[in-house]
Amino acid sequence: MKIAVAFKVVPDDQDIQVAADGSLDFSKAKGIVSAYDLNALEAAAQLAAANPGSTVTAVTAGPASIDDSKLKKNVLARGVDDLVMVADDALAGMDAAATAEVLAATLADGGYDVVICGDGSADDYAQQVDVQLAARLAAPSVSAVTALAAEGDALKVERTLEDVVEEVLVPLPAVVAVSPDVAVPRIPGMKDILAAGKKPMAVTGAEAAPAATIEVVSCAAPEAAERACTVLDASEDGAIEQFVAAIKAAL
Repeated sequence: MKIAVAFKVVPDDQDIQVAADGSLDFSKAKGIVSAYDLNALEAAAQLAAANPGSTVTAVTAGPASIDDSKLKKNVLARGVDDLVMVADDALAGMDAAATAEVLAATLADGGYDVVICGDGSADDYAQQVDVQLAARLAAPSVSAVTALAAEGDALKVERTLEDVVEEVLVPLPAVVAVSPDVAVPRIPGMKDILAAGKKPMAVTGAEAAPAATIEVVSCAAPEAAERACTVLDASEDGAIEQFVAAIKAAL
């Protein structure tokens, strides 16, 4: 089985700074793999391990800054066989449609049986790349997947929804979006990291940026809500009644 797993490089939210006017400063934020895509990488690795002879290719696209040696080794140390990266500043700030277009062009001639995506990205969380990618690849798409296994020329997946658990048999090739519950991301060991440096990495540029379908008007941190802090002395008469009244007023 030939497996591809799409991932996104996002700014580390711990390093994002918020200015007084609410604007966000990403200048000191290093690029990391989106947390939801770590689950997708692990799901792909486990699916490959359960089907001997399978290969896993990690695919991503974004600005030139994603071409980072440490980040690439981190991905390749997670049970991935090779990495395909489209890194170009022309691809900065892509929306879901543009991302799907670039990924589809990258995957079109690969002959992949299944493309695994995360549930959404840690920054936008639009949950649109998987379905738009499937449409461009003319492949069926299944979302909210919490378990998957190969079954002949199809993939048997389990979807955990709010009020029901579904089992779906989807013919291959297919695109699936996995929920975080699908697999716990592994912690690569030193041996895995050293071996990752010897695995194939293909990094290319982009001729042009795909047209965006969404216009971003602004991106700012929400205003901090004022918090009330009332301290009551339980030894005082009426303190319990005041406590209950304060809770009722807040509800």
